[in-house]
Amino acid sequence: MKQQIVYTPVGVFHTGYTQETGAPRQGILEPEIKGSIEIFPEYRNALKSLEMYEYIIVIYHLDKAGKWNDIVKPPESDPEISFGLFATRSPNRPNPVGIATIKLEKIENGILHVSGIDTFDGTPVLDIKPYLPSIDGIKSIKNESIEKKLGLQ
Repeated sequence: MKQQIVYTPVGVFHTGYTQETGAPRQGILEPEIKGSIEIFPEYRNALKSLEMYEYIIVIYHLDKAGKWNDIVKPPESDPEISFGLFATRSPNRPNPVGIATIKLEKIENGILHVSGIDTFDGTPVLDIKPYLPSIDGIKSIKNESIEKKLGLQ
């Protein structure tokens, strides 16, 4: 039995990107790209101590994602290989949830100034977590070798 899941955004991205302009493929690969996340007033107390971190993980709803396919061809990927959707970071998914590690520059009045982003203006933010290298930075030769096939190196 399928269960319906409902989330309420805690904030929203403000960026210079729209569907017309497009957005970078992976924001972390373009660290100079700046934007902000406006946290809604009822969630601002939850920001306490977040400024202690240099990087954060942001989970967001890809509200402008398109139709999904189970087999995809990432841009710049190895032309000899096709990938199942779950083996990629395509935004077009059955549940269009985005996740990104981004740099937190500063926090002012409930606004997170961030860099290394790849989202459209107005993208709803679902959650924020601190990036913890000992937990989130797993070294994997096998995963690193796939990045070349995905066109990321």
